[in-house]
Order: sequence, then C-alpha cells, then structure tokens
Amino acid sequence: MCGIAGIITFTRGAESYLQKIDEATDCLARRGPDDRGTYVTDNLALGHRRLSIIDISHAASQPMSDAVKRYHIIFNGEFFNYGIHRKVLEQEGVLFQTHSDTEVLLNLYIKEGPSCLEKVNGFFSLAIYDAVEKTLFIARDRMGVKPLVYYYDDEKFFFASEMKALFAMGMPKELNHDALHIYFQLNYLPPEIAVLKHVKKLKPGSYLLISLKENKIPLEINYYQVPYNKTWTLSNTSYPDACKHFSFLMEEAVQRRLVSDVPLGAFLSGGLDSSVIVALAARHVKGLNTFSIGFKDSPHFDETSYAEIVASKYKTNHQSFQLSTDDLLNHLFDMLDYIDEPFADSSALNVYILCKETRRKVTVALSGDGADELFGGYQKHRAEWLLHHHPANTFLLKSAAPLLMHLKGSRNGRIANKLRQLQRFSNGASLSASDRYWLWCSLASKSETDALLISPAGKEYQRIHHQYTQHIDQKDINSVFNADMNLVLPGDMLVKVDMMSMANSLEVRNPFIDKEIVNYAFTLSSNYKIDKHTQKKIVRDAFQKLIPAEIYNRSKKGFEVPLLSWFNNELKSLITDNLLNEEFIKAQGLFNVQEVQRMKTKLFSRHPGEMAGRVWALLVFQHWYKKYFLN
Repeated sequence: MCGIAGIITFTRGAESYLQKIDEATDCLARRGPDDRGTYVTDNLALGHRRLSIIDISHAASQPMSDAVKRYHIIFNGEFFNYGIHRKVLEQEGVLFQTHSDTEVLLNLYIKEGPSCLEKVNGFFSLAIYDAVEKTLFIARDRMGVKPLVYYYDDEKFFFASEMKALFAMGMPKELNHDALHIYFQLNYLPPEIAVLKHVKKLKPGSYLLISLKENKIPLEINYYQVPYNKTWTLSNTSYPDACKHFSFLMEEAVQRRLVSDVPLGAFLSGGLDSSVIVALAARHVKGLNTFSIGFKDSPHFDETSYAEIVASKYKTNHQSFQLSTDDLLNHLFDMLDYIDEPFADSSALNVYILCKETRRKVTVALSGDGADELFGGYQKHRAEWLLHHHPANTFLLKSAAPLLMHLKGSRNGRIANKLRQLQRFSNGASLSASDRYWLWCSLASKSETDALLISPAGKEYQRIHHQYTQHIDQKDINSVFNADMNLVLPGDMLVKVDMMSMANSLEVRNPFIDKEIVNYAFTLSSNYKIDKHTQKKIVRDAFQKLIPAEIYNRSKKGFEVPLLSWFNNELKSLITDNLLNEEFIKAQGLFNVQEVQRMKTKLFSRHPGEMAGRVWALLVFQHWYKKYFLN
C-alpha cells in the first residue's frame, strides 16, 4: 500500500509546478513510511511513497522502470493474482528483476495496454508513463478501494492519492456548493464529486489515457461496472449449490489476500462478516493475529465476548482493545486532522483507533467490509423487503405517518432508536422507490439542507441524485444492493477504511468485494440474500458449519459514538464559542445563521432527535474549512 502523486505541465510557464512533486509526495508520508521516490522528465513528474508489503527489498522501490527506461510506473495497491501472470510473462521471455507485483503489472501493461486491467484481481490506483508515446495512463480499481483525485486547467494536470497532495502542488481552492448540499444530506460525498470545484475523483473501474502532446484531458473510460441491470438474467442455480459455490469463491478470495512479506492479521468484531473471514483465513495461517475493540462505557455495544468465542474456536492470537469514552475523545482531533475532505461518518473514529492499535502488531489486516451492501445487511434492506412483501402493513404505516412524526424518536436509547427507525420507514413508504432510497441513505432531508446553506442546489446536485437513484426498481431489491455498491460502499465505507488505515500506515484487504464475489452475487436472486427471517442469508448458511452458533444467530449491532454526550459536555464550547460561533458563521457567508441557531437549540433540547449527527457533519466541515481555507 502506498501513496502516489503526479504533475503534467502543458506550457513552459507552468514548468515550475514540477518542483512541487517532493512536497506533494511528502503529504502522503503516512500512506508510505518505508520509502520514497520521484521521476521527473521534461514536463512530467511522478512521486511515490511506499508501504512495503510484497518484496520489501529496495529493488522493488518506485517509481519503477522497465529495462530500457521507456515505461515508468507508480502503483498504490495490490495485484493479488500477479503470480499467475508472472509465469506466463516469463514463458514469453520477460526477465524480472524483482519479486514484486508492481513489476508484473508494468510488464502486463507493456504487453497489453489498458486492457491489462481485465486480468488484474486486486485494488489499486496507478499511473504508467510511456516516454516514447508521451502518454500517461491512470487507473483505479473496480470497487473504488483506493482513491485517486485529480485537477486540471489549460496549463497543468495534477493527480494524487489524497487531496492534501493537490493542495501542496498549488491547486486553487473553490468550494463546490452542490457538493455541500449532498454532503450535508449524506454526511459523506459520492465517489465522483469533490468538495472543491474543478477537482474530480476518478470513478471506480475507470481510467484516463492522457497525451502529453495535447493540451486537453480525455473523458474517463469505464472498464468495469457492477454487473446489474433491470434485464439481468439470474442464475437458476439451486440455493444449496449457490451456497457451495459461494463458499468456494470466498475461500479463494481470502487465500488471495494472505500473500504478504510482512506480518498479517484480521479484524474480528464478533459479527458475522469478520467471523467468516477469520474462519477461512485460520485454515491457512496458524496462529492468525486477530484484533477487536470493546467499549468499557457502553456494554450494550461491546461485542468482544463474541469475538473471543471465534478466536477461541480457531486458536487465533487475539487482542481486544478496551476503550473508554475518554479514549475515543482523546483520538478525535488526530482523526479529524488527517481528513482532507469533509467526512462525517462518526464510526470513522472507532476504525481509526482499531487501525492504530492493530498497526502495532501487523502491517496488513483482513476485513469483512462489503458484505452488508452485497447481501442485504442494513435496516433499510429489511424495510425495503417489508414494503415489497407486506403491502397491508405498508398502508398502515403510511396512514400513521402524521402521528409518528410528533413522537420523539432519536438514536439515544434502544426504544427511541426503534421509534426513529419506524418514523423513517413510515416516511419512506409514501415515496417512490428512488426517492425512498435517497431518504434512507440520508441523515437530513433536502429541505433541511436548503434551509442550512445560503447557495441553492444546482444542476450538479440533480445529476448526482439522479445518477445514484435512477436504477432503483420497486420490485427488485437487487437494485438497492447495486445502488449501495455504487454509492454507499465507495463513498462511505471504503473511504472510511482507506483514510483511517492509511492514517496509521496499515493495509486493509476486503475479501467480500473480490471481483469474483461481486460478479457472482449479482447472478443470484435477492431471495438468496434476504427473506422473511434472515438478512445476509447466503453468508450465514454457506458458513453455518464454520461459525459458532452464537454468531450465526446474532443480529447486526453497530456502535454509536457518544456525540450527544460530548456536545453537552466536553465539546460544548466547540459549538458555542468556536466552530459554530455566530460571528464565525456570519463571516463565512456559507450558512444561514438562523438555521444554525435553530440546530443548536434543537441539539441542546430535551428531544434532539437526529440533530447530533447533523451538527457533527457541520463541525467536521468547519474543522476542515479552518484547516485548509484559513491557515
């Protein structure tokens, strides 16, 4: 795992930007603490920071060049099936100088060009420069595990693993107000829109092939998309056979991710997904290192006892990190300082601490991310199933909506949270399938964000909203899983894991989103994934013999960071005297002062509802704004 950065200049007047490559590369130091390197030619510069995982020798450092110095690569990620392609290339006469996957990828590109991506099973962002043709090839993995952002104008083109490197290159800063409307609804940004104007995120499964001879950037070319459409033909495989084949594919996906020349382990939360990963990995790694976090002050959310059941069954070398509320709070600003784009999924704090502690023992960790999106693990999936299969109950909920809206639902307590979910279910039941999906992905409504922001939402907001909701099918929950794979997974979950792991120089690998698993999942009927009694049905049943009964029968349980308590105590002055101070809000000219005051009043009332999450999004943005716009 690494960090990459690059600069192209199109005019002589822009050549001084090439000198910024070292500064930009230094911004990515946590992604690659083991080594650094640059390649600079007439009007191009490439920078690399290395986290050594496969072939940790200096010979495998980057930028890496071919034997005749025509091609030069910087690579951030893993090419899991590189061994197979290395053998084929060797048979064709290629002589390798290292044992790295990067060198195999470079030679595969030399042989096949952009079509080589079809053969790569892994996750990555990369750039390859052809010094003869004067072209730069930039690509991102299928699911969007590894980020790549870029900026260009008539004089220059910048790209990097993180936006902070673009800042170091001299990119201008101008807010994208449409992005703000989306951020304050979702608490994160979709995988192609950035908080700054003119910054783009290379879409998952896409690449650019840029000619340095031409003063323009071509359109992104899509080489992969999640294989779902409304006319998709489902497999007629029986459910028992589907379970058998799924378990085979999962075993292969886990095995592929065990290749490492540095210590490796796995996250083990005590939930279904991580337990499956550990059960499979433990077949191949004796004394597998496993890691979990517990919460001293919130025993209802502490799952470490379940993690220990799995660890005991598979004789893993298990460590459980017991955290207090103070431990969470003490890491809060370290986590916020690493974020270079507003991101308000508060569970990022838990992931940050887990990665920090895990990195003390290993450099690579396996994770269960992606199973919820693929196989129906969220409450909105259960709600959608009920709408499809119990129309009578849906009618009652629609009728009850006016009454429910007056009740005091919130995330602060089990009963209040159930009421909150019921209110959201009732509100969604009256909407079209596409509008319902967006509502259930959001923490705030469009009317609430319109009231908060001074600048109105424009065409880009409408385009993004349509893009991620247009394929929602009232009759097929697979369409919801597809939307989650395109919006929630790469916009929220994978961003969270990438940022928090890279902040601690830890590589995280996700077997559930192996391309073979994803492709197979969308050949299966949604009935294999969710039914009257069970969510993630095929995951449970395919591995029932491997996971303890206590895990098999458990429902999904999350952990809420105690935001409301902090806002009423330790962080109150941050709201009243600092980031949400009325004078600062007025000076910014971004937010409606009266609406911010209304939000604060609601937050500190007896019935704050969802306001803690909404205020958190505002605080995260303000912290980011002060760091990058005012310092």
